[in-house]
Amino acid sequence: MRADRVFAYGATAGLIADRILGDPRRGHPVAAFGRAAAAVERALWRDRRSNGVAHAAVCAGGAAALGALAARAVRSRPAAARIALTAAATWAVVGGTTLGREARAIGGALAAGDVDVARERLPHLCGRDPHSLDGQQIARAVVESVAENTSDAVVGALVWGAVAGVPGLAAFRAVNTLDAMVGHKSPRHLRYGWASARLDDLAGWPGARLTALAAAAAGPDRRGALRAWRADASAHPSPNAGPVEASFAGALGVRLGGTLAYGGRVEHRAVLNGAYGRPVEVADIERAVRLSQRVTWLALGACVALRYAVSRRPGKGRG
Repeated sequence: MRADRVFAYGATAGLIADRILGDPRRGHPVAAFGRAAAAVERALWRDRRSNGVAHAAVCAGGAAALGALAARAVRSRPAAARIALTAAATWAVVGGTTLGREARAIGGALAAGDVDVARERLPHLCGRDPHSLDGQQIARAVVESVAENTSDAVVGALVWGAVAGVPGLAAFRAVNTLDAMVGHKSPRHLRYGWASARLDDLAGWPGARLTALAAAAAGPDRRGALRAWRADASAHPSPNAGPVEASFAGALGVRLGGTLAYGGRVEHRAVLNGAYGRPVEVADIERAVRLSQRVTWLALGACVALRYAVSRRPGKGRG
């Protein structure tokens, strides 16, 4: 069976498994990778960029190598084995269902008027400091996190799976996890995490644009999504979160961005879709989750087409 069909069947099965099962509560492969990456950091950490480059290379390269070894082990096996491996890898690296569950749990707490519970749950979804946030600010943070993580936790992985199969899936999740662990601008990681942050920017670039495009196509206001993406994305400090959040804001008809706090550090960000959107409401959390789900399946279709194109290059064939 050709590689494009293996990816199409396997990635679809993996997304269905994620939809039904969500993330495993124990023994998650991403958590195991995180522990390994933390051990590498303890061994390599010095307040130098060069050590951070080595850390990123060892961790991301190791994940890609394990994926390549697994793919090689099933290369001569029946197609069902290759499909099963792709499905398992896809299920392990995507997190769309857990993203939606966490967002809806916070939305439910806000709808019930229990802002304290919403504050307690917000760190499960994003790195914001929840203590000074009111209900509307929490709702805005949730919608922004749903938008950004649709790209980071789902679409980006599918793109690299389409390009490079199981090694691509594993490597993308490794890079994204490293960025979450060391890519932030804390004193310890300002230099050490530089390589992981830049690598994540590069790896996430195509997935972010596909996510923004799919949000425009699947959202209730296509013109608004494209307008906000074009006008406001570049004002966001992240080259990848900007297009995604702007497109979601325009598609949903809301305003995102503005002042926020991370770990005691206050940032004043540009407002996305500020000229046309309204403040985020609690009901917009459910709308954002539903849009995220539609984006996921549109992105899968695009990635299957991409895998078809990759597999038709000279020298490509069996998966």
